[in-house]
Amino acid sequence: MVVGMATTKVTITLPDGQLAEVRNRVRALGSTSVSGYIQQAVQKSLQNAAEFEAMLDQALMETGGPMTAKERAWARKILTPRKNGSRRKNAA
Repeated sequence: MVVGMATTKVTITLPDGQLAEVRNRVRALGSTSVSGYIQQAVQKSLQNAAEFEAMLDQALMETGGPMTAKERAWARKILTPRKNGSRRKNAA
């Protein structure tokens, strides 16, 4: 966390096992606190998401540019899980 950065207190809910593991890691790694550990985990997750998005953008640019609206609609249809578990017809 950046010194002087504004913060807001939030409440999160974790399963008991996850909280126990976080506390164990805080002790083992010498982290400052559970809150500090969670802040680091969130920061890493945000960095990973940004890196993945940049990688995806690069791949799209190397293979024909951003997806068209038609391609996005097709992908959304194929990738959205069905609620009733029925099979989709062949998308091709």
